[in-house]
Amino acid sequence: MTRRQMLAAGTLAAAAPGSAQSNRAKFRLRYGPHPGMFNNLAGEDIIDQIKFSADQGFTGWEDNGAMRREPDMQEKIAKALGDRGMKMGVFVSYNDFKTSDFVTKTTRDFQDKLRAEMKTAVEAAKRLNAKWTTIVPGVVSVSLDPGYQLANCIANLKVMCEVCEPSGLVMVMEPLNWYRDHPGLYLRSVPQGYGLCKAVNSPSCKILDDLYHQQIDVGNLIPNMEKAWDEIAYIQVGDNPGRKEPGTGEIHYKGIFRWLHQKKYDGVVGMEHGNSKPGKEGELAVIAAYRECDSF
Repeated sequence: MTRRQMLAAGTLAAAAPGSAQSNRAKFRLRYGPHPGMFNNLAGEDIIDQIKFSADQGFTGWEDNGAMRREPDMQEKIAKALGDRGMKMGVFVSYNDFKTSDFVTKTTRDFQDKLRAEMKTAVEAAKRLNAKWTTIVPGVVSVSLDPGYQLANCIANLKVMCEVCEPSGLVMVMEPLNWYRDHPGLYLRSVPQGYGLCKAVNSPSCKILDDLYHQQIDVGNLIPNMEKAWDEIAYIQVGDNPGRKEPGTGEIHYKGIFRWLHQKKYDGVVGMEHGNSKPGKEGELAVIAAYRECDSF
């Protein structure tokens, strides 16, 4: 029996109905499951999924769709997390996967829309007790010089920061890969995001480093994190190829998690991936994979 199989078997016994205790040993890092990741083991209810995740030792949580949930549900999520010492991760506030408006428009009307969206995000963040919100600044324009697109992007980010700064909400820009999932998006690499952050020069404008996307488009994961570390506020993970749990692809996540721990990173490590196997077996395999990679 492999170490991974042994871990999965132990997790199965701990999570079995009627067991005296779940595996409450906390992970070294704040790995954050998301709604639906453990719905076979925990049920469909988000609060039950949070409770189950805490019982398995997770101290982070991630919910991309949290801003669109009803206010009372946002407050329930915050309470469930707070009662268990868990930290809320990112929720998505602005994501444009279709237009180049963000890098071509700086009109009053467009920037007022950005302000309104971020005001909604700030209010949601207060109810969720959240610190980070994800933004995706649209696609590249094929009819405007890259220099002007850069200037427009910076200007619009500054407008959004004006709304976020007083509350302490941090927008984390997510660079997304071109080669497999999101061809043509404006922001595609951590080095590019680093340049934007330096230009905007705001505590509310930082980078979300999704290592799955960066492995595909750039690679050199740890050296790029090292160089951009002062502007990276959030980490997401998923193995490549496949975007499943660590250990199913080529990325050496045990080494990366060791590096993050040595950096004293206390933010959430978002589990932004699917499960490699269906059903309860697949969910147990996810937990076992993080136990394995967290044993550095």
